[in-house]
Amino acid sequence: MRTKDILAVAESYAKNHPEVFSVEMWGGATFDVCMRFLKEDPWWRLQAIREKMPNILTQMLLRSSNAVGYTAYPDNLVEKFIEKSAENGMDIFRIFDSLNWTKSMALSVKTVREETNSLAEACICYTGNIMNPNNQKFDLQYYIDMAKELEDMGAHILGIKDMAGLLTPFAAEKLITTLKKSVDIPIHLHTHDTSSVQSATYLKAVEAGVDAVDVALSSMSG
Repeated sequence: MRTKDILAVAESYAKNHPEVFSVEMWGGATFDVCMRFLKEDPWWRLQAIREKMPNILTQMLLRSSNAVGYTAYPDNLVEKFIEKSAENGMDIFRIFDSLNWTKSMALSVKTVREETNSLAEACICYTGNIMNPNNQKFDLQYYIDMAKELEDMGAHILGIKDMAGLLTPFAAEKLITTLKKSVDIPIHLHTHDTSSVQSATYLKAVEAGVDAVDVALSSMSG
């Protein structure tokens, strides 16, 4: 999407949906797409959307030591990137490692906490099936332990990142119920509708007390 098209609806969306927790509008592949395909300045996108949506938190994906690129960067580059992103209007950094390697996430969480006024949302990438008793590697205890580690690391928010759409409704109920008892920070659930059970998964997660869930405009969902 071009920044021009986003800005055309940003202000009215913010005014008509003030109850929205945040708008994920940056990070991840934004730099690649803006610079390689759209010939746009990604920093201008952040600044412009921040100006149009002053009442809603901005949110970005941060790939830990990969930042918004495809290689591991030096610590000082990651630190400076986070600081500059916050200065330009970023409120929530959704920090994750695709392999759940928490050591890779520690620097980013620490920088957000100590060098910015933004929020660090540290994520668990969900995989496997906690409802399968034969699943010995990614069982419920695995997620409990990681959630506690991220909370101890300093995360303001715990994110559950189900980017493959593997989280089924009753698994979501079990996971959220258990994590709500295990950590004292808000839980934010993100899932894709790959398996077409997303709505039911969210319903059970909401019933279990999840604090926020990600949704999308109909033209970009399903």
